[in-house]
Amino acid sequence: MSTAFLKRTVPAGEGPGSCPIIETQRLVLRPHRMEDADAMAQSLNDWQVTRMLARVPLPYSRDDARDWLNRQRSGALPGWNLAITEGDGVHIGCVGLEPRHGLWHLGYWLNRFYWGHGLMSEAAFAAIERFQRRMPETVLYSGAFADNAASLRIQAKLGFTVTGSGEVFSLARNRMAPHIETRLDPGALRDPAAG
Repeated sequence: MSTAFLKRTVPAGEGPGSCPIIETQRLVLRPHRMEDADAMAQSLNDWQVTRMLARVPLPYSRDDARDWLNRQRSGALPGWNLAITEGDGVHIGCVGLEPRHGLWHLGYWLNRFYWGHGLMSEAAFAAIERFQRRMPETVLYSGAFADNAASLRIQAKLGFTVTGSGEVFSLARNRMAPHIETRLDPGALRDPAAG
């Protein structure tokens, strides 16, 4: 549950290539499918999840998920938005690396019932590591709302450093909220599983 960017602007057509399939010890990260809509709606129609995200409204319906999936499939959302799934294919979250305002952005969320098991750290590390293989000079920026200590801990474990603070509008909260900004320089990524 976060928000992120690149040091230089992104020229048209520059990016990491097509969205990969990445297997970790416990997860499979893959491109989203239309059949993910129900699981996405269930996860994102939860105040505990959605209040930590800037661009997701509450309530969040199956139609909202289908609209986002249609934009994703059409190529209107560049970069990678990887479905986080368990070995049995159940959709439990998302980790995305996408350009916004000419900069790369990292964002993520996880179904609340999967919190506290290190799954988001595992997923974010795998996605960033693969992304950096394709775009090694990219500086990623991320962040989280100030009341999202868990997300800030994940980012710190991955090697992100705090660069500042401000306010970001949250659709679910329907107001501006304090936001901590973070940054990950090339070569600074740490594997959270390594301790």
